[in-house]
Amino acid sequence: MDTSAHSRPVPPADLPSTLGALRASGWVDRTVTEEVRANLVVRLRAGEPLVADVIGFEDSVLPDLERALLAGHDLILLGERGQAKTRIVRRLVELLDEWSPVVEGCELHSSPDRPLTPHARALLAEHGDDTPIAWVHRDERMNEKLATPDTAVADLVGDVDPIKVAEGRHLSDEGTLHYGLLPRTNRGIFAMNELPDLPERIQVALLNVLEERDVQIRGYPVRLDLDLLLVATANPDDYTNRGRIISPLKDRFGAQVRTHYPRTIEDEVAIVLQEATPSPVGVEVRVPRFLVEVVAALTHQLRASEEVNQRSGVSVRFTVGAYETMVAGAVRRAVRNGEPVAVPRVVDLWPVVGAALGRVEFDTLEEGNEERIVATALRRAILSVWRERLAGEDVSRVLQRFEDEGLSVSTGDLVPAQQVLDQFGDRVDGLNGWVRALDVAAEDVGALASVVEFVLEGLHLGRRLLKDADGDRVAFSA
Repeated sequence: MDTSAHSRPVPPADLPSTLGALRASGWVDRTVTEEVRANLVVRLRAGEPLVADVIGFEDSVLPDLERALLAGHDLILLGERGQAKTRIVRRLVELLDEWSPVVEGCELHSSPDRPLTPHARALLAEHGDDTPIAWVHRDERMNEKLATPDTAVADLVGDVDPIKVAEGRHLSDEGTLHYGLLPRTNRGIFAMNELPDLPERIQVALLNVLEERDVQIRGYPVRLDLDLLLVATANPDDYTNRGRIISPLKDRFGAQVRTHYPRTIEDEVAIVLQEATPSPVGVEVRVPRFLVEVVAALTHQLRASEEVNQRSGVSVRFTVGAYETMVAGAVRRAVRNGEPVAVPRVVDLWPVVGAALGRVEFDTLEEGNEERIVATALRRAILSVWRERLAGEDVSRVLQRFEDEGLSVSTGDLVPAQQVLDQFGDRVDGLNGWVRALDVAAEDVGALASVVEFVLEGLHLGRRLLKDADGDRVAFSA
């Protein structure tokens, strides 16, 4: 089995291996916050973004985050679910030096100039400039912990190790201690996700870490002068409902950075295209952009709905999931019909309604009303994109065919694209203008069928065509 993806990075061979060589190289010890600040300044001077793959935060969240890091503050990222809080936290590790020197053989990451444990101090006293130096990669200098009700102080700070006691060590010996995540993150970044879910008695254990930068274990006179950056995430709702952050702890965080959902359809679309699962192997998928805009508009409609619980929010993950459901419908049709390319159509949007019910929390007392709420939001999303994209386009001639010739067009989940087009005979009046307005390839049969369905659906929602649904089939008529 190939384990290369999980192997630890190997430091370059030219890095100093002893304390004397390290000092001779001109190395200067810096705290984690000084290190983060210096590397952020370099990045800003180069015009590089703080977080490269987070969209829509350039003028809001990221400036606040940059100010907090430049100030050397521990911070809380506050926002509803699905607002890239965890992604931002994990990207902060890129602001650490790629390689950091530590005293080799020390259980915790100890700086050679600021040894953390008695063991590290003893090694330095014994070997002096010959003290072996190990190099730690930035990826090994970050730890995360999801706050859960069963989290214990021992998980974060540490506890007496009964195995070490059984080996004959005295309880007063500091060597009997098993260190928790916080001491093991010395010289790095510690992230606590969903901080309000941490029991209040456990939050107390973080007070000294944030202010005095030390930990105390089981009443022992142990002082570990920790050097770390502490970042927490929280949902605003959690301050008063599922849990709360105790006031002394909130006061010790230097900065609070508020995140938000994408504020524009364009940002939501960009996130979906970035995050969506790739198409199945062996199936080519082409998604018309106007349908991605519909999916994004659906999410924005739900976020604006009074019947949706906005404290819970409608996550970007919902948008991505809806997009993937739509694409899956097109893949299913293409595979079943032997079509070379899968192109989503309006019929692939409606299964999103059922799939959405478990991902959105509603503020409605009427049982069974949830599906209506999502379906109404989807109709509004389709109509809004239709009006924005096709305003001024000629639909009179195709309407005239429905009225004068009694044209009826049937489609459905498994109806091939060519069959949709063939129902118009030798022409689809106005199609060229629609294709240009919706920016699809005129030679792509699947895209043309997608355009036609979208136009017909918009005419129905605008009360200009009738739509009759029977199972998986729908028919448009005058």
